[in-house]
Amino acid sequence: MFSTAKILVVDDEELIREFFLAALSKREIEVDVCSDGGQAMEALESGRYDLVITDLRMPKVDGMELLSWIIGKHPDTPVIMLTAYASLDGAVEAMRVGAFDYLPKPITDLNLLDLTLYRALQYRSLLNENQQLMGKLSERYSFDRMVGPSPQMQEMFEVLSMVAPTSATVLVQGPSGTGKELVARAIHYNSPRSKKPYIRVNCAAIPENLIESVLFGHEKGSFTGAIKSTRGKFQAANGGTLLLDEIGEMPISLQAKLLRVLQEKEFEPVGSNESVKVDFRLIATTNVDLEKAIEAGDFREDLYYRLNVIPITIPPLNERREDISVLAFHFLRQQTIIHGRKIERISQSAMQHMLQAPWRGNVRELENSIERAVVMCKGEELELHDFFIGKLHPESDIAPVPVTQIVDMSQKSLAQVEKEHIIKTLQSQGDHRARTAEMLQISIRTLRNKLNEYKLHDKPK
Repeated sequence: MFSTAKILVVDDEELIREFFLAALSKREIEVDVCSDGGQAMEALESGRYDLVITDLRMPKVDGMELLSWIIGKHPDTPVIMLTAYASLDGAVEAMRVGAFDYLPKPITDLNLLDLTLYRALQYRSLLNENQQLMGKLSERYSFDRMVGPSPQMQEMFEVLSMVAPTSATVLVQGPSGTGKELVARAIHYNSPRSKKPYIRVNCAAIPENLIESVLFGHEKGSFTGAIKSTRGKFQAANGGTLLLDEIGEMPISLQAKLLRVLQEKEFEPVGSNESVKVDFRLIATTNVDLEKAIEAGDFREDLYYRLNVIPITIPPLNERREDISVLAFHFLRQQTIIHGRKIERISQSAMQHMLQAPWRGNVRELENSIERAVVMCKGEELELHDFFIGKLHPESDIAPVPVTQIVDMSQKSLAQVEKEHIIKTLQSQGDHRARTAEMLQISIRTLRNKLNEYKLHDKPK
């Protein structure tokens, strides 16, 4: 870890600077030195450093002022304060402000120096890994990577792109297997809260007598078995996003307390009289018809309206069959990578089966079917028999799709499929863009941008 590090040392004493130059060079650490905080600010503006070691007391710009500046400008750069024994109170205050650690002057214990450097550089390394992971998550859940060329899904993606940058509460509804949690994650990782916690709570999986404690936390001794105070999910999500999955299963006895949290952004843990303030964005998902649940007395109407700020409904797969072939090849690419297989095509008979199957399990069932077929496939093309183990799938109640209408899309990208669909719709509407946008259920602006991308610049009608 030391060999790749670059450290900036800031001290007005030349002997201290020379000590660090010698000590860090022996540890194969690249080091720069400055004599005051102002020089250090200039160095930090022009270069990248993994760690700053600075004296607490210096003329002109002192260590506390430099620390505050680094926290504001380079918050991921850890700072170690140097201080004389007589000024330890200043070092403690610096750590309260945000310094990573401190070292007493003069430095006589080289083992302590090595340990402090190791801890600080390990912290920086973990921050870098976390940033890379967050970048991968943001890319994975980018709206551009979400699949579904059907008008319903394109309209949903457009709504998501408008909603994600805000803090509005979102209610995602749809049958099981349609990807409600995927939508929730995409909202979070495309929002300003993406670097903050994303906390998921499955309301259907927690026993009714425990869900209040899970959500709001509890104080020690507040109930049998509460041997210590525990934070709840709302506190864990502070600054980030809380997903209440299957909120239709939440006990009605707890819904009033949830309503108060949404209204006031504060709550009391179980067994406590003190309020805790929290900052979170709420996303709720459900496969239950909440309006019917209200009529049955199982869900509070006022909570429903508080949740239903931005309603997003994901239609079942059998209502957007134009997505099936695109999703099939999307999952094929994923599963061949996961299982190390070389499969590039789907036979017409297999595709016909997928296009006419009922898919009661929706996208999740389709993905599982593709994975099973990839595992069972012996060649480089998925065949119909690869989808079944032991027996054929029950006959579908959907009319068969003629083979002549099935497009073998193994060599086509999602962008190509989308382009063909848009152009075909435009032609069917006599090149009338307003009607085409209405048919595609997208905005005129989105259609215009797509046509410009395809270099179709005809005069709009």
